[in-house]
Amino acid sequence: MAVTAAVGDVVEDFELLDETGTPRKLNELLENGPVVLFFYPAAMTSGCTLESCRFRDLAAEFAALKATPVGISRDAVPRQKRFADTYGLGYPLLSDPDGVVARSLGARRSYAVGPFLTRRVTFVIDVDRRILEVIHNEASMEIHADRALEVLRARAS
Repeated sequence: MAVTAAVGDVVEDFELLDETGTPRKLNELLENGPVVLFFYPAAMTSGCTLESCRFRDLAAEFAALKATPVGISRDAVPRQKRFADTYGLGYPLLSDPDGVVARSLGARRSYAVGPFLTRRVTFVIDVDRRILEVIHNEASMEIHADRALEVLRARAS
C-alpha cells in the first residue's frame, strides 16, 4: 500500500505525547509556522539517527523559515526521550504506538519490513494544515530534511 496523503490534502488535527510525556496537538505546533512531520521506523537505529540528526543540524535554517521539524514513530515515550537526549535533537518527537496518525497519512505499512511497520516519509504541512510536499524515500536519509527546506524556501519567496 502506498502513502495515501498527497500534496494539497488537509491533515486532520491529532494529539500525541511527545518525548517528555506532554500532549502535543498538530494545530498547536502549527501556530508558529509550518511543520515538517517526518515519520521514521524506530528510534536509536542507524538510519533513523542519521535522518533525525540531519534535521537537528539544519535547525537554524528551519527556524529562519519559522518551521518546526517534528519526528514521529511507534516508539514509546521513554525511548523517544532517550533518543532526543542522546543526540540533542531539540525538536519534538511524538509517540504513535498504535500507528493511528501513521495510518491516517498512509505512513504505516500493512506488513512489517523486518521489525518496522512505519514508512520513512515526510510531510511538509503549512499553517492551514495543507500538505505542501510528501517526501518518500526509504534509502536516502538526508534527503528528507534537505527537500523540506527547498519546499519551505520556495514557499517563503
